[in-house]
Amino acid sequence: MESTPEWIDTSLVAQGAAHARVSAGLIAPFVTRGAFIATFTNRYAALPMTITGALSGTRAAHRVNETTAFFAVTTLPGALDRFGAGFEAAAMVRLMHSMVRFNALCRSTRWSVDVYGVPVPQIDQLPAGMIAPYLAALRVLRSGRTEFDRSDRAMVEFCRYRCYLLGLPEELLPVTPQGIVDMFYARAATLRAGFDDDCRRLVESTMDAYLRPSETLLDRAADAVEKSYSKLAFCRAFSNGQSRKARHMGVAVGVADYARIALTAPFIAGRVLVVMVALRVPVLRGSLNRYLVRSVERRLDTYGVPAYTTDLRDYSDR
Repeated sequence: MESTPEWIDTSLVAQGAAHARVSAGLIAPFVTRGAFIATFTNRYAALPMTITGALSGTRAAHRVNETTAFFAVTTLPGALDRFGAGFEAAAMVRLMHSMVRFNALCRSTRWSVDVYGVPVPQIDQLPAGMIAPYLAALRVLRSGRTEFDRSDRAMVEFCRYRCYLLGLPEELLPVTPQGIVDMFYARAATLRAGFDDDCRRLVESTMDAYLRPSETLLDRAADAVEKSYSKLAFCRAFSNGQSRKARHMGVAVGVADYARIALTAPFIAGRVLVVMVALRVPVLRGSLNRYLVRSVERRLDTYGVPAYTTDLRDYSDR
């Protein structure tokens, strides 16, 4: 982890972190679990988490907040430096995921090498780590371009470096839009297809989890709004916008969810738009960066202090 490879352009990492800070502070809190449960739409990718039992019952909220805290803390200034909080968190996450896969391979009765092969944590961490570059790559290619602009390029390099710290090799971290899309499709093509009851239980327990730190009226309202956005994000991303298919997968989007989104979208989207435009004004950039740092730090206070641990004694089929 200390030996930054030559294929990482470190001059762009800090700029990319600043770009990602907008999402971490202003957008991610409203789609937290919708993005998190991407892993659970495939029974192979979901199986290590099923074995640990870490996303069942009350433990679901803790694990979701831990994951969200990791991605948020890495966007803070200097977080990915050698002794930064993001670098240390990456080391802990990397070790935890490796421990989970080791125990799944060597001590679980449910993991079949003949069926699933060897569980590789880097493959499972890839979607979450490179989802932002993937979406940017799709946007670029659909516009008829073949290269990222400088802003997107910085964001991509930040994500590539963060994934490198998690253990991903250069082969899984392409730098061009077409390369990123091809890599995502290649990963999907190698997964054994299937959505089973374990997947549905993981999706449902994650969606049902209460992520706020208290039971005040404000926190309950914030939790309800975040769940509505997460449901819609899941429906659009994993069921092609089909609410019936999403319901079969454990996510029911109702009238109340659309009402909450309609009421809050002008504020949420408007704030992001104002910040993105204002960041282009040099005289405002410093103040806005400080505002975004404070926003991320407040989110981290809400998520709690992550432990990034796994304990074999808690596994469901030990």
